[in-house]
Amino acid sequence: MSEIVLQLKDASIFQGESLVLSNVNIEMHKGDFVYLIGKTGTGKSSFMKTLYGDLELTKGEGSIVDFDLASLKEKDIPYLRRKLGIVFQDFKLLNDRTVYGNLEFVLKATGWTNKEDIKTKIEDVLDKVDMKTMGYKFPYELSGGEQQRIAIARALLNDPELILADEPTGNLDPQTSIEVMEVLQELNKKGHTILMATHDYALLLKYPSKTLKCDENKVYEVVQRKS
Repeated sequence: MSEIVLQLKDASIFQGESLVLSNVNIEMHKGDFVYLIGKTGTGKSSFMKTLYGDLELTKGEGSIVDFDLASLKEKDIPYLRRKLGIVFQDFKLLNDRTVYGNLEFVLKATGWTNKEDIKTKIEDVLDKVDMKTMGYKFPYELSGGEQQRIAIARALLNDPELILADEPTGNLDPQTSIEVMEVLQELNKKGHTILMATHDYALLLKYPSKTLKCDENKVYEVVQRKS
C-alpha cells in the first residue's frame, strides 16, 4: 500500500459560519499529482486553507502528513507547515532582501543555524528550479515566472511531504505558466507529492492527472475522457 499523505472523511469546510464544502471524502498518496479545479468562489482556497491550518476543520475527519486536522492546535500549525511546501499565486516574496535572503530567512525561521548547511540547501533548491545564478537578485528584478520559481524553491526548503500550490500560474501569461508547470512536473517525477489548485484548464489538457472539482458545495473526482 502506498503511503497516504492526505485524507478527508465526511469533512465539511466552513468559512466563518458559512458552509463552503460538505461531505468531502478524498485521499492522496505519496508521489501523486492532483489538480483541484472549480470556478472562483467554489471553495478551492478554503479547501487549501483548511489543509495548512488557516481554517479549522470543525466537522468530519482529516489528516495531512500525519497531523490530525480536527484536533490541530494553534501551537501545532508551525510544525505542520514545516512538513508542507506552500506556493501562492502572488509569490509572497520579501522585496527588501535578495532571493538568497528570502530563502535564508525561511530556513532561520524554521530552526536552521549552520551557515554552511543553509548555503548548501539554498543552492540545492535554486538548482531544482533552474535559478542557481539568481540568488543575488531582488524579487522586483525578476519576471513573474522567475519569482514563482523562487516561491517553489522556498516551498522545497524543508523537504516537504506535500506541496500545496494555490493557483501558482494565476498571475502568469500562458507561456510562463507552462514553464512553471514544467518545474512542478519535474519535481513530481522526482517523487514530490503535489496538490495544485488551478482554473487554467489548458494545463489540465497538456499535463493530465487526477483531478478534483469543487462545485455546488461538493468535491468530486473528474474522470477525464481519453482523447
